[in-house]
Amino acid sequence: MNLADHAGVRLTHGKPKVNGVEIHYAIGGAGEPVFLLHGVPKTMSYWRHVVPLLTPHYTVIAVDNRGFGGSQRPLTGYDTATMAGDVAELATHLGFDQFRVAGEDWGAAIAYAVAAFHRPRVQQLVFQETLLPGLPAGEHDPSLAADDGRTGWHFSFFSLPNLPELLLAGRERPFWTYYARRQMWDPSALAEEDIDEMVHSAEQPGGTRAILEMYRARQTDAEQNRPHYADPISCPVLAVGAQAYLGDEVSKQLAQVARDVRGAVIPASGHNIALENPAALAQAYLDFFAGG
Repeated sequence: MNLADHAGVRLTHGKPKVNGVEIHYAIGGAGEPVFLLHGVPKTMSYWRHVVPLLTPHYTVIAVDNRGFGGSQRPLTGYDTATMAGDVAELATHLGFDQFRVAGEDWGAAIAYAVAAFHRPRVQQLVFQETLLPGLPAGEHDPSLAADDGRTGWHFSFFSLPNLPELLLAGRERPFWTYYARRQMWDPSALAEEDIDEMVHSAEQPGGTRAILEMYRARQTDAEQNRPHYADPISCPVLAVGAQAYLGDEVSKQLAQVARDVRGAVIPASGHNIALENPAALAQAYLDFFAGG
């Protein structure tokens, strides 16, 4: 799926080897750099509606995380500290000493690690629609259905050794379509081309394994992050939740590990805000980046 800027010009793509792995990125726009990091089971195309709203003001770099999309799928390195190193080295490769970083879902956990492990380099952080490994979360809502992602059922399932690979093989399209739409306020916002992109990524050799290894590294993430939780990051943080999903729980949690946190709850959206309400999301980013 092609990403384009505000003028409809296709972004420029590259795939350098950084931090020992080939990372696919797309870049466009002008101004100071903003890195966009997607979650699971997505690719950089998740940002397709947001990119053209940002490129009039910033140089936007959309990244396929290690193990996803057009990036390499190595056997190891799916802890967020290592994946943050991918982003930091990609920024160096592109000539950016300092930058902004925005992540959603697992991409937010990676973005936090970029801001925590590479503190002098991150000007601002957008942390969207996830909770950090190893931090206490709010009380479980007993009214949630058993298959609601907020119960965390998928963390247990995906962390099992070997079994998820067996059960998901050949069923990638129905499973990931259900998984993504189940978390959305407007399931129709996940178009067939979005599903095609997710499934194509998951079906590549090592695609499902890469997804699952992120969940299996969650305890490692918590242990690696713990010293940084005790020393809150000082860069400004925009903590973004969806009205129909995590809401203000995101900002409540980030307030535990960052000194300067602003919260935003995006209306008329579930977990996949960039697909469901991209205009409101992009405006929240632009207001935050401008200091508004």
